[in-house]
Amino acid sequence: MIGMTVHTTSSWTGRTTVRLAHDSVMLERAVDLWASSSARRVVDGTVGRAGHSLALLGRNDSVRLLALDRDPQAVEFVERRFSGFDGRARVLHGSYADLPLHLAAWGEGPVDGILLDLGVSSPQLDDASRGFSTRADAPLDLRFDRARGASAAEWLADVDLDELTRVLAEYGEVPRPRRVARAILDAHASAPIETTGRLRQVVEGVARRPGEPPAKALARVFQAVRIAVNDELAHLDRFLAQLDQVLAPGGRIVILSFHSLEDRRVKHAFREAARDCVCPPELPVCRCGGKRAWLRELTRRPLTADAEELARNPRARSARLRAAERIGEGAAS
Repeated sequence: MIGMTVHTTSSWTGRTTVRLAHDSVMLERAVDLWASSSARRVVDGTVGRAGHSLALLGRNDSVRLLALDRDPQAVEFVERRFSGFDGRARVLHGSYADLPLHLAAWGEGPVDGILLDLGVSSPQLDDASRGFSTRADAPLDLRFDRARGASAAEWLADVDLDELTRVLAEYGEVPRPRRVARAILDAHASAPIETTGRLRQVVEGVARRPGEPPAKALARVFQAVRIAVNDELAHLDRFLAQLDQVLAPGGRIVILSFHSLEDRRVKHAFREAARDCVCPPELPVCRCGGKRAWLRELTRRPLTADAEELARNPRARSARLRAAERIGEGAAS
């Protein structure tokens, strides 16, 4: 979801007079793959600042769009951006993991296109009060929705050594995760870790690989804690498990991910859905019930940002785009 902002201050509210530009990652390629020319109902499951959604609405006046976001500030911002589309676009506060429920509330069944732009967005990173940035000193929050669940500070106050070690290892690929986890918990025992600056001080000296810039080591720790606090991988897993319920024949799914944990899950889900019988070849008789492929991969290898985009938006360097299409005749009417 990371884009680019060019400003001296940032705000979701739109009340600042400073010009704020958000450059959606792989905008044209994502929109081209997201909706075929016959698509009529589409979903943006992580709308952010609506860059991809606005591009699609602007190029296709037959599309009706449902947008979702877990961040209520994003929803408030996008409601204003959608106001000029004569009711063709609607935004709801919620998770893409609950898409079947949101489609029912929208009064629609399976849709012709779904886009997910995962992770944290530039506006969230650039708003110091959210705690996503490793550079600013702010309350250690890291929640997409600050009205729900425990903040990162509260989560660290309750987590034990084994769970924190697992989170750092699996979600951040932090070197020597148990050592880092112990340093965090020992520091917390002396004085609660309640700000980003305090967490930064604790992990700067223990989370780095030899010769590595401090910022990279810090980013891994913050990423791991953020994923745990927002339960991000569970939301993605739940969505992928019900993809066949929400995608119409001929419908397309496009997912932009920004680290290997997400990308591996998407790759595996697409490959499994694109396979016929899944029984081991050495079995003499099929035991899977003759499973038939229901998805066709449109990107066998993930797409990445080109050199021109990287020069304009360095935050796009880790982006990976995968797309697939439900096997069937045409899009839903």
